[in-house]
Formats: sequence, C-alpha cells, structure tokens
Amino acid sequence: MTGRVLIVDDESSVCEALAAGLTPQGFQVRWTTSAAEALELVSGTEIDTVLTDLNMGGMSGIELCERIVLNRPDIPVVVITAFGSLDTAVAAIRAGAYDFVTKPWKIEALTLVIERAVQHRWLRAEVKRLRQQAADAWRCEEILGESAAMRNVQALIVRIAEADSSVLITGESGTGKEVVARALHARGRRRQGPFVAINCAAMPETLLESELFGHARGAFTDARNARTGLFVQAHGGTLLLDEIGDLPLPLQPKLLRVLQERVVRPVGGSEEVAFDVRLIATTNRDLDTAVDEGRFRDDLYFRINVIHVTLPPLRARGSDVLLLAQTFLTRYAAQMEKRVTGLSPPAAKQLLDYRWPGNVRELQNCIERAVALTEFEQLTVGDLPEKIQAYHPSHVVVAGDDPTELVPLEEVERRYILRVMEAVGGNKTDAAQVLGIGRKTLYRKLEQYGVVSGADGDDP
Repeated sequence: MTGRVLIVDDESSVCEALAAGLTPQGFQVRWTTSAAEALELVSGTEIDTVLTDLNMGGMSGIELCERIVLNRPDIPVVVITAFGSLDTAVAAIRAGAYDFVTKPWKIEALTLVIERAVQHRWLRAEVKRLRQQAADAWRCEEILGESAAMRNVQALIVRIAEADSSVLITGESGTGKEVVARALHARGRRRQGPFVAINCAAMPETLLESELFGHARGAFTDARNARTGLFVQAHGGTLLLDEIGDLPLPLQPKLLRVLQERVVRPVGGSEEVAFDVRLIATTNRDLDTAVDEGRFRDDLYFRINVIHVTLPPLRARGSDVLLLAQTFLTRYAAQMEKRVTGLSPPAAKQLLDYRWPGNVRELQNCIERAVALTEFEQLTVGDLPEKIQAYHPSHVVVAGDDPTELVPLEEVERRYILRVMEAVGGNKTDAAQVLGIGRKTLYRKLEQYGVVSGADGDDP
C-alpha cells in the first residue's frame, strides 16, 4: 500500500515512533510537531491523509481537523485519542475527521485505518474527476473509456471510420457492440445516409430472408404488397447485422452471394436490385469455433471479417466502471428530476470489485435502479442490487502453508482453466489464447471437467 501521510504531534518522539512503524508498511511519511506548519503543508503539498493527536499545545487536534476539512475537504483526517475518551472521539468525528484510533495504538490497526483513509481519498478524487468527464463525454456522444483496452478501440474506430470495408464487432453480450457500430456510421463518409439495423437472432429464417432481401407481391401468403428489403433501404448508408453468429445456416450462402455481387433479388421476384451499403456485423459468438464445427460458413466469415473490432468485457476495463456509472447516474438523475450527484466511496469500491457478467447493460440497469431508490445525494452500497452488495472477489488459491491443503498439479490446472474461462466470459478461443494452448486441447480438458459435452461448441 502506498500513500502520503502527514503525522502531527507536539512530541517529536511520538512522531518518530509513528513514522518508524508506518514507513515499512509502504507509506511515504512526513511529520511535524506544529499544527500551524501542518496547515501550511496541507495547503502546498500533495498529502493523502493526516494523522494527528488531539491533545496538543496551542492549536488542538479538533481545531486542526476543522481547518483541514474547511480548506482541504478532500484530505481525510485520522485522529489519535486517549483510550476511553468517547466524548473526544465523537467531537473529532463531528469536526469532520474520517476516523479515529485510541491509545495505546497498535501499528497493525493503525495501518488498516490509514489504508482505508487513503483509499477513501483516491476514490473520492476518481469519482469527482469522472463525474465531470462523464458529463462532457455524454454531450459529445463519445464511446466512453480511459482503460488501455478502450483506448485501443477508440483509436481503431478513428482509423477505420472513413473506410467502406466490412467490419465485424465481437464481444460479450452487453459490451456495447451496437454503440460502436453507430459511432462508425456517425463518423464515416456515409453519415448522411441511413443507419439500418436488424437482429439476426430475433426472427425465423423465412421472415429474416424477407426482411433482408425484400419480397415481391404474392411471393407467399399474406404478401399483399411488395416490400423493399433492408439492403436496399440502407442504400448509401450502413447496414448492421446484429448477432450474425445466429444467422441460420441455409441463409448464409444467400447472404454471401448478395455481399459478393452487391445486388439483391427480392423473394419471389425476377429482377435484381443494386445497392451500396457499408456492412457492419456483430456477434457474441465464437465464430472461429462455429466455422470449425460447420455452423458458420468460412467464406462468409472471411467476407464480413475484413476489419475486426473486439470489445473488452467491463470487468477488464478497470475504472471505466466508475466513468460509465457516473454517466448513467447523471442521465437518470436528470430524467427522474432527483438531486443525485455521485457515488459514495464504498459504493464506488463495490462497483469496481463486482465482475459484471452482464457488462455495460447490467451496470446501466444497476445505476437506473439505484437512482430510483436512493434517498441521498450520493448512491450508497444499500442502493445497489443485493447480489452486488453481497459480492466478494474470489481468487484462485494454488498453495497453502499446511501440506494437507496442497492439491495435485492436475487440480491446480483445472481451477486455473475454469478461472480463465470465467474471466473471458466463456469464449473458448480467447481462453485458449490466454492459456497458450490449442482450442481442441481446451475442449478436451473442458470435457474432462464436465463443463461441455463433445457436441457442445456454443459459448455462453
């Protein structure tokens, strides 16, 4: 743990003892025996927390705490009070102290309190920064994210927006694939044209074919009028084929021909109609595996996968969670006309710890619910859904000090493979890359673990 700590006590021996105990814990420690000097240091130096005694000559610890809270409310103050002096401790909290410890102090307990204070300051600063950034970014309709993974996505979008090449956007459900598709259209040369989207998993094969290619009058029962297909409707613009991994296999060669020839023949029609669209496809499926197993044509895959954009899961985006949360909070607070300005540090920490299996969509629903329920200006942990409140991070444990706790290498491998599968959202191609093994090897191991059957190739 790192953090910059200022110790204030009118006895230099106490300051030296505290510094000697905290420095080995990883803190950068400064100390002073003067409360007035402490105020000067707080005003002109970057400090993460102040640790002060209450009973000092001249300016008391209570007065010092009040003045720090008034001038630098972002710096938490931890006070040291005599054992059993409850009234004094309450007075310190009322003066704005973050926490207190009692004498005689123990370095382990003191370290824990200071770590929490430093983390509290960092989270408050991050929430404040992201609150302003979220407000600006929302107005600009940008793809939000400061993580390295999202910066790569943003840079790629800028580079390919003006091109007409087909784009395949992959990622787990809820990662924002359609948002990226719309951003590509909005920044591209076809932005004045239409943006037409269809979900390939949302309708049966015959209806989907009619929607894509159109149909002539009388082509089938109830076809009383001719209908223009989406390829022609999107002429001059962009056509988004959402969830193309669920496209029925019999329809795939028809789509391939349309993409190759750039003409479409309506169902039941005799004339072909030319069109000019940019194709963007999205999927949460592992198409490499689908191709290997014969569920997706390789020639169609190569046709749509000219440029590949991979969206990272939310759990891999670090503090982007808070940026997105603040963005949604600002939106829903305005819609509901509620004075909700941000996240409390404990709520922010819980959002960062949670794994977000539903990705951005789940986070958005979580914040909408929290804004609707909260009674405060800041969202608290109690405003979050119960499963997020109760979530605790899990880690793979591969060893222990007790020899009886040690497990065979095969069991270590099993735990690690399943942990990687969880981290990549069940995508076997990504998991194989992380593990450094082939997909067939991974499938065989998963079969051994009873996770998939020999015929199971779908990803969750």
